[in-house]
Amino acid sequence: MLTDTSTSRPGTTTTDSAAAAPARRPHDDAPDTAALFARLAALDDGPERDGVRDELVAAWLPMAHRIAGRFRDRGESVEDLRQVAALGLVKAVDRFDPSRGAFESYAVPTITGEVKRHFRDRMWALRVPRRVQELRNRVRVARRELTQHPGSPEPTLADMAAHTGLTEEEVGTGLEALESFSTLSLDAELSTGDDGYSLADTLGATDTSYDVVVDREAAKEGLRRLPERERAILYMRFFEDMTQSRIADRLGISQMHVSRLISRSCARVRDEAMGRRACGTDPA
Repeated sequence: MLTDTSTSRPGTTTTDSAAAAPARRPHDDAPDTAALFARLAALDDGPERDGVRDELVAAWLPMAHRIAGRFRDRGESVEDLRQVAALGLVKAVDRFDPSRGAFESYAVPTITGEVKRHFRDRMWALRVPRRVQELRNRVRVARRELTQHPGSPEPTLADMAAHTGLTEEEVGTGLEALESFSTLSLDAELSTGDDGYSLADTLGATDTSYDVVVDREAAKEGLRRLPERERAILYMRFFEDMTQSRIADRLGISQMHVSRLISRSCARVRDEAMGRRACGTDPA
């Protein structure tokens, strides 16, 4: 006759083998390293301590990779996320005090914070103030919560403002910041037709005529101060495109005299214009 050994002793409902099995840890990647941490805390700086530290980092690295995996599909490669998480793990190992409790309870928020800090400080294509980043996060969460049910319409500014307790202006700022996390290449095609054009094609170029306007306004007052004959000579030379010989014939003077008058007048106007610019005065 067979006997059920699982109930042979009062007050027990499991077999002896199951009762003897150790309790399962919260995660399979949480090794028992209490002895190593105690040893690390007792060692001074040196090769032996560095070896124990490296052993601890290697033992807990799978947990760091698991935490990094929570942030996948957010615009950063998994490999880069794992490197950031590993950096957080190293910091956790260096700062952990074994007398304060379990390492996992300390390491998880430390590593998670390191990864979040990476997204906050490194992943923005366009830098925005911290306050705007916080608005972005609140708006992003609100929009997700308001559309979590199938068939839910896209929430309006008023809906998200009521849900978050923000003003509609603040919600609008947060929505704009959502587009700042990544940028569009200037070479990206904006049209799918045969006449496709890129974003760069829509940007304006520097208009050199502005420089001409600035120079003309700067020289205006100096030209007014010139004697009438010198103003006439400059007008004939630069506006009517007359040669120095023709100007000399019209005024009855030598071509050499015309050349000296043009050089002297231009130098005087230039000096006055540059002097006013240096002093910050209005040339008009």
